[in-house]
Order: sequence, then structure tokens, then C-alpha cells
Amino acid sequence: MNNLFHLAFPVNDLSTAREFYGGVLGCNEGRSSECWIDFDLYGHQIVTHLSENGAGVKVTNNVDADHVPVPHFGIILPIEEFKELAEKLKSKGVEFVIEPKIRFEGEVGEQATMFFLDPSGNALEFKGFKDLSTVFAK
Repeated sequence: MNNLFHLAFPVNDLSTAREFYGGVLGCNEGRSSECWIDFDLYGHQIVTHLSENGAGVKVTNNVDADHVPVPHFGIILPIEEFKELAEKLKSKGVEFVIEPKIRFEGEVGEQATMFFLDPSGNALEFKGFKDLSTVFAK
């Protein structure tokens, strides 16, 4: 069995989290309560916890001429799945913080990347690699 990650993070409203993670991203919903919802994000467990004042981007860092929001989380996908997701997000009207693009083009670590925010201001980054075995290449 592959190792899975678990990530818990704050959201301002559970119903908008449900609409975004379930409706826009297509994550299946797991268990929930009046304070949290589990979602299946590409086989990994993410948990949105109701917190009326703790969500959102705190700072940015420069990476390859982009202002990358911190903190952020996301998934690394094969490049074709990345492209499909980018088109799906565009068709649903998702506003990108960093539009889908190729970063480090022609270099070790070349990758597709895109950043967007959930309704609570949490930053998500999805990456795409032609060869997933190069994710940690130097």
C-alpha cells in the first residue's frame, strides 16, 4: 500500500468548502461533523476545519519570477492529468493566483504549475510532471 498524507486546515465556512472541494475540485466527501469535513483529494485525506479567523495566505516567496503564496498545499500529477484539471478549473471559472504555466523550462525539475485559492483564501498548488520520477531530481 502506498503511503497517504493527511492534511487538516482552517476554512471560514463549511458549506462553501463543501461546494468548492466537492463541486469544483470533484473530491468525494468522507466523514463530517458540524465542525469539519473530510475529503478525498486524489486518494489523500484533507480535512477542512471550521475556523472563523485562521484561514488564508500569510506571505509570498519568489520562485522563478512568481510570487508564490505561503502556506499552500496540493497534488503532483502526471502532466496529462494536470492539463485536464487546468481546463476543468478554467471551465468552472476558478480565478488563478498563478495561471497554469511551465516552470523551470528546459531545466532539471521542469514542471507545470498553477495556484488558486479556495473560498477561505487557502492557497492550492497543483503540479504536473512529464516523468514523476524526476520530482526530486537535482
